[in-house]
Amino acid sequence: MVTDHQVPQATAERLPLYYQSLQHLASIGKNRISSSEFSKVVQVDSTTIRKDLSYLGALGRKGYGYDVGHLLDFLRKTLYQDELSKVMLIGVGNLGTALLNYNFLKNNNTKIVKAYDTDRKVGKKIAGTVIHHFEDLRTDDNHDIAAAILTVPASQAQKVAEMVIHSGVNGILNFTPVRLSLPSGIYVRHVDMSVELQALIYSLNHGMEGKKA
Repeated sequence: MVTDHQVPQATAERLPLYYQSLQHLASIGKNRISSSEFSKVVQVDSTTIRKDLSYLGALGRKGYGYDVGHLLDFLRKTLYQDELSKVMLIGVGNLGTALLNYNFLKNNNTKIVKAYDTDRKVGKKIAGTVIHHFEDLRTDDNHDIAAAILTVPASQAQKVAEMVIHSGVNGILNFTPVRLSLPSGIYVRHVDMSVELQALIYSLNHGMEGKKA
């Protein structure tokens, strides 16, 4: 996600949450909302919400709050939701297959259009997506792909990530436990479910407050 404004990384990470919540509010007929009401919906304190949105311009009015439709349209453009974002998947194991079958069905603006795996799956289709061979990454031109989802074994993660970059992709959603070492200018998001579960269990055992833990 890129915006026309320079905003802190933490703010940029919250914008999709705001957008998703506003979609729901619009669907139930909510026309305007105060920052305190919105705070309860997204579970982010109202001061943070106001500060986040202030980076993008004067989107609210004192005493009125935010116009849901206007803010939704603004974030749609800011998050490039008017355009199709093509994504590719590397590694079609159990998790990769689940992602292909899901393929962001609730979000028509993001779609896995290509997948890569080893010999036994090459040429097959899963949920309409053709599986290509890993080695094709060495010669394929994927500059039209916005990001790659990495669901390969940990031992292959670094090598495959480098091949992904070589093919023209600058963004990686990494589901492996490996912390990738990549050139500057490459954007990586790490999703390690075991770490998230360990953090959750720690919070439960230490009685930390759920919303803030």
